[in-house]
Amino acid sequence: MIWIRNAHVVDPGSQVERDADICIADGKIAGIGEQLDLCTAPVSKEDVVIDASGLMVAPGLIDVHVHFRDPGLTYKEDIQTGARAAAKGGFTTVVCMANTKPPVDNVKTLQYVRREGKKTGIHVLQAAAVSKGLLGMELTDMEELKAHGAVGFTDDGIPLLDEKLVKEAMEMAARLDLPLSFHEEDPSFITNNGINHGKVSGQLGVHGSPSLAEDCLVARDCMIALHTGAAVDIQHISSAASVKMVKLAKELGAHVYAEVTPHHFTLTEEAVLKHGTLAKMNPPLRTEKDRQAIIQGLKDGSIDIIATDHAPHSPEEKAKELTEAPSGIIGLETALGLAVTNLVRPGHLTMLKLMEKMSLNPARLYKLDSGCVKEGSAADLVIFDPEEEWTVGEFVSKSSNSPFTGERLFGKVKYTICGGRIVYQDERD
Repeated sequence: MIWIRNAHVVDPGSQVERDADICIADGKIAGIGEQLDLCTAPVSKEDVVIDASGLMVAPGLIDVHVHFRDPGLTYKEDIQTGARAAAKGGFTTVVCMANTKPPVDNVKTLQYVRREGKKTGIHVLQAAAVSKGLLGMELTDMEELKAHGAVGFTDDGIPLLDEKLVKEAMEMAARLDLPLSFHEEDPSFITNNGINHGKVSGQLGVHGSPSLAEDCLVARDCMIALHTGAAVDIQHISSAASVKMVKLAKELGAHVYAEVTPHHFTLTEEAVLKHGTLAKMNPPLRTEKDRQAIIQGLKDGSIDIIATDHAPHSPEEKAKELTEAPSGIIGLETALGLAVTNLVRPGHLTMLKLMEKMSLNPARLYKLDSGCVKEGSAADLVIFDPEEEWTVGEFVSKSSNSPFTGERLFGKVKYTICGGRIVYQDERD
């Protein structure tokens, strides 16, 4: 058993915060209450007792957008190291993207990821590709992939440009009752990806990627979602116009979700001048106006989910010229700290609302029985100190491509518990 004493419990499922003890037995939450003594026997010497005085206990975080680079690119990350990074960040569930080598467009590769994921301490879920070979020309056998454990479908990293194929994918996904996730960047409008087309790109003499590239595909897919009834996740939203379009689509009745990364609600295009390729990502960091619109979208519910788009790359790759280096940064180990520091402490979101975005809403998108703290539910929990300040560094990910290295953040993960087992503990505790 694990006993968590004197905790401040934040449960977005019931929309309640309260001080309570928690008893965990057989992988489940066996009881919650003040001065809890609900289990069949008193605390024994074999039990683990965690004094959570001054700490918050929330549902384990769920990241619907990670790249573990396995199979094929394991010099950047693999399923084991990615899972350890997730656990350190407070995540108990992740959804891996399909753009591996080979891509997850077939049962064999899907089964490999699921098999390796079960060897980790967390829940590693896999989304399969929408199109065969990620070529955007022919749908995968979505029904067969669902039968073998795919939790959704995405060609993330590559936009789908064939509107007819998109509609067919949405119709099939709606029939299968699984979500689709879309990377929204039309290459027709992009000269150099990863950098916003604007003031900073002008200074650097690079054309970059305008928000138009994102906005036009977001508008298209929101409307196709409205007409097909599919559950669609607009990935890593970055522009003010796209936030408004998602809000309109929701008002019209579309089953559209939107996710945002911590780097998009924290940084602007100016970060490229300071951090170079470590601030290069797709879609790119945009203007302060866009960043403020994203924060407003989080506040008013237009944006449902915070997801990291954890994208590891080697130091050699990121050391290339700005226009040649790959886009993306790691994010699992910094997400909670960035959200507490930039959203909760300034008063943009309450802690309950933050946990909606990082746990409950992701669980709803993927129809997972998690995202809450209640008796009888799976003991997937994060215990963190919202007031502890810490310095970003010493990543457990294989990669370290982050513009936040050296930054001081609030919100330190102390324990991550998954399935009733402690899968991460701060070494100082």
